[in-house]
Amino acid sequence: MADAAELSARLITELAEAGDLTPDWRGPFGKVARHRFIPDTVWIQDGDRLVPVERADDEATWLELCYVNDFVVTQVDDGVPAGPGQVGREITSSASRPDVVARMLAALEVEPGMAILEIGTGTGWNAALLAERLGADRVTSVEVDPAVADRARRVLWDAGYQLTVAAGDGALGYPESGPFDRVIATVAADRVPSAWAEQTRPGGRVLVPWTTDFHNGALVSFVVSRDATMRGRIVDNVAFMRLRAQRGKRALLTRDVRHVEQARRSFTDLHPYGVLGEYDASLAVGLRVARCKLVVRHRQDGAYTVWLVDPWSGSWAGLDVEPGAEKFPVRQSGDRDLWREVEDAYRWWDGLDRPTADRWGLTVTPEGQYVWLDTEEHRIDR
Repeated sequence: MADAAELSARLITELAEAGDLTPDWRGPFGKVARHRFIPDTVWIQDGDRLVPVERADDEATWLELCYVNDFVVTQVDDGVPAGPGQVGREITSSASRPDVVARMLAALEVEPGMAILEIGTGTGWNAALLAERLGADRVTSVEVDPAVADRARRVLWDAGYQLTVAAGDGALGYPESGPFDRVIATVAADRVPSAWAEQTRPGGRVLVPWTTDFHNGALVSFVVSRDATMRGRIVDNVAFMRLRAQRGKRALLTRDVRHVEQARRSFTDLHPYGVLGEYDASLAVGLRVARCKLVVRHRQDGAYTVWLVDPWSGSWAGLDVEPGAEKFPVRQSGDRDLWREVEDAYRWWDGLDRPTADRWGLTVTPEGQYVWLDTEEHRIDR
């Protein structure tokens, strides 16, 4: 069995060879052992369930999970597993993928002496990497879950990083330690809190995973102006759980897909993968179609069903995709024609000459936010 040092070295080599880990962050990655920050109980997916892996029962598997280039589920159901036999239903906290952590830290563009605010402490590993690079006195981290915050603070301090870990609503920032030169969020936001800009020095950078109801996977790098306005562009594809205050409603097929026999039926020749599986298209659809959640269910024969669900209104659409098919049956129910809305948004994006993600920008002011294409003069109504 490989030990932690071997597994860590393998991961660092993998990240560096992929171009995700830059030379200035390789030292901190080598010094901050990820497994020291992962709880003894983690969770893995088993069909529709989340089942625990206990370090005490299977340390080899647990250690491998700590050093694989993937996220590690560290909490389910806000710390109280809702299913029988400690089976979890919803991921509520995780250790981020190491390649995503490395790319986000590089995009933060830190320099010695800078003060950093992290939104979403989680395990504390990301905060430890920042502290290793900049010094613990330059890093403040806020975590909404008091139990998660307490554990992260204890682990960080035991590892020698006596930084400030505050339990509270990260959307409010942490003015007690401000102003900051950089703010990095390890949770996603649809409505980016203006407090983050207000607590950042002019010219400072705010890095935020930005999400819509439909699409989760846009990292926006903002620069803050003197009037606390921040403007930024999409610089990467990353997916995170939302701020707890912005969770909205989760789509549950067993609850939300009703009246199947009475559903309206039609066909489309637009392949769902081209609309939903291509990053740039999916991003654009999310800008136009609000309150629409995407769920995909695969079958062993290669077929799959795409579900579009509005858990607020009860509207839904289902598309069955068979390998090699050229037309796809559509079932819809409720006041909204969700597939028609998605098709219209896709054709809107196509009519704009299919802009790539890096052409979209976001401006956040104390009064609100708006999306633009290429320049702020080309605002997009959402």
